[in-house]
Formats: sequence, C-alpha cells, structure tokens
Amino acid sequence: MAKIRVAVLFGGVSSEHDVSLISASNVINSIPREKYDIICIGITKKGRWLYFPGDVNEIASGAWERNPDCTSAIISPDPIHKGIITIENGEIYIKKVDVVFPVLHGRNGEDGRLQGLLEMARLPYVGCDTLGSAACMDKCMTHTVLDYNGIRTAKWASVQQSDINHLDSKCTAMAETLGFPLFVKPANAGSSIGVNKANNIEELKDAIQIAFSHDKKVVVEEFIKGRELEVAVFGYDAPFASYVGEIEPAAEFYDYDDKYINGSSKLYIPARIDEKKSDEIRSTAVEAYKAMGCKGLSRVDFFLTDAGEIILNEINTMPGFTSISMYPKLMENLGMNQSYLVDKLIEQAMENTGAHTDA
Repeated sequence: MAKIRVAVLFGGVSSEHDVSLISASNVINSIPREKYDIICIGITKKGRWLYFPGDVNEIASGAWERNPDCTSAIISPDPIHKGIITIENGEIYIKKVDVVFPVLHGRNGEDGRLQGLLEMARLPYVGCDTLGSAACMDKCMTHTVLDYNGIRTAKWASVQQSDINHLDSKCTAMAETLGFPLFVKPANAGSSIGVNKANNIEELKDAIQIAFSHDKKVVVEEFIKGRELEVAVFGYDAPFASYVGEIEPAAEFYDYDDKYINGSSKLYIPARIDEKKSDEIRSTAVEAYKAMGCKGLSRVDFFLTDAGEIILNEINTMPGFTSISMYPKLMENLGMNQSYLVDKLIEQAMENTGAHTDA
C-alpha cells in the first residue's frame, strides 16, 4: 500500500518564524514514517518558498535555508496539479501531495491567507479553515464573535491607524472607560508579540505606537487579575477538550520568551482547580471553538479570577509544538503522545476534506 504524502510547511513571513521552525522540527520527527512520506517546504523571512530535501535536524536552527539542495517551490492553486511545483536545475517538477500540515504561526500562515490558497488547490490540510483562522487571528473579530455568543472576554476597545492624529483624546476615553492598568496588543499578531502593559496615559500612547509597528489595528483590553489557564481542543463536528492546564508565569505576564525560549514558567496539568470549575472551563472552550468556526485543533486560553469568573483571553488556531508547548502536553495528558496526535491530526484533515474544500 502506497504511503500517504504529507507536505509540512514551516518558517514564514511572521514575527513567529523562529518558533515555527522548532514546532515543525518536532512535528516532522513525530510523523510515523511507516505510514507517511514527507515533503518539507520552508518559507524564508523574506517570503521565498523552498523545497528542502535535507536533514530535518537542520530546520530548528535555521540552517536549512543554507542547504545547497534547496530549490524553489510553490503550492499550485490549480487543483489539477494536486501538490507542489518545484524548479530544480531549470526543470519543472510536480510533486503530488495528499495532505498539508502548515506548521506556521502568526501572520501569513495562521490568519487564513494560506488556508485560502490550499482551498483553491483543493488540498486537505491540518487545522482551521480560512474563516476560522482569520477570525481567531484578529483579536477584534474574536471579541466581537464571542461577545455576541455570550462568552465573556475582557472589556476592550480598538484603535485604528487613522486615529493616530487624535490619539490623546482616544486614550483619555479608553482610560475613563476601561481604567488602568491596560494591556495593548496588535490585533493580528500572536504569542504576545508587541504586547505591552500600560499604567498611565503616556505609557498607553507608547504601547499603542509599539503595537502599530506590528499591525494597523490595535486592541486595548482591561487588566484581568487571574490565573492563566489553557485548554487543548481537538476535532471537527464533535470536538472535545483536554483537561485544563495552568501556567504560573515567571514574568509579569506569559510573554513570548517564556512561551518558546526560556520556558521558565511552571506548568500544572491538570490545573489546581476543582472539578466543577474545570468542567465549566472545558465546556466554554468547546463552545468558543464552535462559535469561532474552528476545525482540527486550537488552544483556548482563559483567565480565572479570584472571584471565580471565567474570562476567555484568546484562541490559537495553530498552537506551538515545541518541547515546552502546552497543546501537545495537554493532549499527552489524555494519552495521546505526540506521534499519535500528529497522526490523528493528519488523518482527520483527510477525512474532513469537505469541511475545507469542494473536492
């Protein structure tokens, strides 16, 4: 029986390029070789797509880009090709693909753009579809959809780049409505990139300017004092939630370095909460997953206040797969080791092709 050919995409034009390399390396090493053939496609920070036939161990460090055997590659949007077009020594080749695993975090990979291309190509792929990916990436849309569905999030306001000429009055109004301290975030960036805490008007203006360097739209949220909890959700028509995990941040908040680099936060699986509260959080995670149109997998993050209030923070549609990432750790706690998890993610992507494409 012929093996299933899976294309793994990694890197990308994103502030999360480097962590994508680490995640992809772990995913590739977890794919059962007796069942799958793997095609590695790396995307550089400048946006070049390269077919990488070299050693998987070169990916995490970024050394893959310098491999002399890399050649230009694209995913053909024409469904007749069913795969990757490569240009090798001036010759054009078509590499057929059965399914795509886009291990890309942040912009240009997790925001619906790539998913739209894959849907045009009618290629099955792991993860949320175009709409679900875009809606979860855009924090304003996430707030709007969840607010409409009665799922509590932090009180919030948005700032557009067109507001820059009257930023003083805008900041004053937000401070009066939301109070200090405030968290300022780019609307379309993940993993705490460009996120800052503001304790007064001047810090608020500075934080907004920093966030604008990452996006044209900024979200300002009230400060929530609470424990940081995360739930892994898996599935399509009948998604299920893992047990709740808890993060005890080493820094003031769970930032990019702590998530992916130094890993100095403490993780508790299951979280140090009672069963009733755990069930309520898990149920809310699945409800939010469905409301946002998520498919395949997502990590849903919460705050739990001292008063017992559950407040949803964000939904990550392609969570990290590094050695310290919470999603695979939560799924492992359910008995799904990473190899089994990756296999099932690919399987369900192929079984639910109709959820993504008209093929």
